[in-house]
Amino acid sequence: MSPVVPDALLRELGRTEGGSEALGLLVRDQYTRRLVLLRALLDAGSAAPAAVCPPGRLERLRQDWALLEAAERADRAATRSVLLHPLAGPWAQRCLRGLTAAAPTPELAADLDHFSALAAAAAIRAALPFEARLVASDGLLVLPTLGALRTAPGARVVVVALAEEGVTLRQEDSGAVTVRLGEEGAHSDDPRWLPILTLPAVAPGIARVPLDDLDPYRTAGSGLQRFGLSSVAGPDDGERAAWRELWAGVEPMLRVGGAHRTAEAAALLRCLVPLSPPPGSPSTGQGAAQCSGTRREAFGAILSSRPATAAHFAATLVHELQHTKLAALAALTPLHHEDATPRHFAPWRPDARPFDGLLQGAYSHIALADFWQRCALGTDRSSARDLAWSEHARCQEQVGAVLPVLAASGALTPAGRVLVNEMISMYHRLADIPPPPGHLARAVAYVRTARMIWRQRNAS
Repeated sequence: MSPVVPDALLRELGRTEGGSEALGLLVRDQYTRRLVLLRALLDAGSAAPAAVCPPGRLERLRQDWALLEAAERADRAATRSVLLHPLAGPWAQRCLRGLTAAAPTPELAADLDHFSALAAAAAIRAALPFEARLVASDGLLVLPTLGALRTAPGARVVVVALAEEGVTLRQEDSGAVTVRLGEEGAHSDDPRWLPILTLPAVAPGIARVPLDDLDPYRTAGSGLQRFGLSSVAGPDDGERAAWRELWAGVEPMLRVGGAHRTAEAAALLRCLVPLSPPPGSPSTGQGAAQCSGTRREAFGAILSSRPATAAHFAATLVHELQHTKLAALAALTPLHHEDATPRHFAPWRPDARPFDGLLQGAYSHIALADFWQRCALGTDRSSARDLAWSEHARCQEQVGAVLPVLAASGALTPAGRVLVNEMISMYHRLADIPPPPGHLARAVAYVRTARMIWRQRNAS
């Protein structure tokens, strides 16, 4: 059905699953795209007029690139763990836009300074001895994937890395800070160093998951502000402890929700970005209200406010990783040729949705219906079972309301048709084990009410 994605893998992905071959294909393609983007950045700097990238800037860009090459020769895997860090994607795209602009953009200087920090972080990861002079921004010098040094705004910091002794960061009129790398990240006894919290891996043999509340590009250009959302304002020990405690219950919940859910988290999840609670919710993050999302340019990152429970945390991963999978699949092979006009009803949104948004939402919600059904069938606790059936019924009914629109579209490509047909088969398979009648009735009423309100709001 697709010259790039074999039919068997399309069917796996259509069932919101995907074995190691299917997930590996998506990951490899996204990583290749990232490396091409980074090379394009260097080429754009070389081609940019002097007003956009002055000779001194261009020379520093080339020095940073040379440090990256040396780091990759020293330890390819360690270097690529930095280059392929999800949050390097938004930064690289913004840099590329700045270097190809007709006139200098206000943020380009700081963006190019960050390239030096990225190269330094890669060299540190690769245990490559080096010395570099970096420029801090907004009172923080951030070394991607490692942490940040509190500084004066615009401070210049000399970074000296030695393979055995660790990393020394020295700024004018201030004592040096020594940082050492360990299994749980980069740590220092000096309070000026802010490490990135890393959470235990969801499966043996893979990397820990960073909870990145420091990277300056974690929400830049994400559009969150349109919805009154923002990233957590700054690192807070109490907040970090709350995330760590919740995370401890996520892997067992993923296991109950199906072995494929643990596998996809292990293969795809590379970073969590904590968001502030949604407007109007308790500032403690303990309420039921939650927001989450993904960014196509930040493959492997999930942005989320703190969920109320480990079960909801696991469900957030399931939900958002489907968006990650489907976006990566669509980058490999077109799934439809519908336009981007928002015209469709989606029970999970108050606004009209474009066809692609409808497909994305249905795909993530049918995965949630599967997850919650497995949770309902896999627990002996009546309260947990009741919650799971309630969530399953709502998601299943929501998907049922939009599948006919997806199935009737004449703009699906052959690959898209395989995907949607598998979603339909999965929907009917889930229906073989219906929820208790009360949950089903409430879910039907919920979707009916959502449709009525949507029609009133959208005058259709």
